[in-house]
Amino acid sequence: MKTSSATRPYHLTAVDPARQAFLLLRTVFTVAPILFGLDKFTNVLTNWTIYLAPQATAVVPLQPQTFMYVVGVVEVVAGIAVAVRPRFGSLLVAAWLAGIIINLLVLGSFFDVALRDFGLLVGALALNRLAQWSSAQRNGASRQEQTAPRTT
Repeated sequence: MKTSSATRPYHLTAVDPARQAFLLLRTVFTVAPILFGLDKFTNVLTNWTIYLAPQATAVVPLQPQTFMYVVGVVEVVAGIAVAVRPRFGSLLVAAWLAGIIINLLVLGSFFDVALRDFGLLVGALALNRLAQWSSAQRNGASRQEQTAPRTT
């Protein structure tokens, strides 16, 4: 006896557009924070301290470059968190981007970067939603496979 497609459990595949979007966003939000975090130690891409509002170092009494070292560590950890636990890591990245946006607005310049980071924040939130969906699909498919009647 064959089962109909209506009773067959849903299987995530690499060709599923939602799965592709999830993998794409997870990859980008893993790699980018790690690379930008590591660059805080080398300043190859830019001199990162120019993006730091003076109020930040007034609140946290560190030299600007030392402050950026801490930022670099947080960004690397955020990237790893996205890779390992995308539902949590995506929210960490979104919160971090919100902090960057606030810093840039307080600085009173680099509004174009703040707007770009807002777009990235929305992308991180989209990753969070897709991570929840992906997890639910996997867990739902596993439960369906366990409880589905066997046919011979």
